[in-house]
Amino acid sequence: MSQQEVELTRDVVATLIPHGEEFTLGRGEKVTITHRLGGNFTVMTLQGMYRIAARDADSLGEDLKEASKLPDDGNAKPASVEEIKENLKTVFDPEIPVNVVDLGLIYRVELEDTKDHGRVAYVDLTLTAPGCGMGPVIADDCKGKVLELPGIDHAEVEIVWDPPWTQDLISEEGKMELGLI
Repeated sequence: MSQQEVELTRDVVATLIPHGEEFTLGRGEKVTITHRLGGNFTVMTLQGMYRIAARDADSLGEDLKEASKLPDDGNAKPASVEEIKENLKTVFDPEIPVNVVDLGLIYRVELEDTKDHGRVAYVDLTLTAPGCGMGPVIADDCKGKVLELPGIDHAEVEIVWDPPWTQDLISEEGKMELGLI
């Protein structure tokens, strides 16, 4: 989709990219939507680039239900590791139009039945660059996408740095999206 300029319908807390700091963008401010990724929005203002969460889609005049397409969980069977990875494909770094799985940022997904927390999903996530201020935001997005699946009672998403991320970890689909092949 092409870029779209809209006027904010209400004040909204947005995350400054790439620093990860939260700022309030004011009602009536004009923003340009540059990406709609995983239900979240990347917008440009005169002050910089921001991420607006799917839960705040209404501030952009967007339909919240359309912005965050939840998976069909009509099947009561607990989610598998593969289903978790598939749902993580709806999580994006707001600067890169490729999901975290195809970027090669997901290093581990494991499931464990525990006495204290029920069925727990453990996810190891890395980032394209150390010091990326968006890391906690991306990790929180991953946790949310795991928890919305059936049969997951708790999720732990850890940002890891070993092994260091390289472009070699990007899937063929991701490389095609980025124009690398």
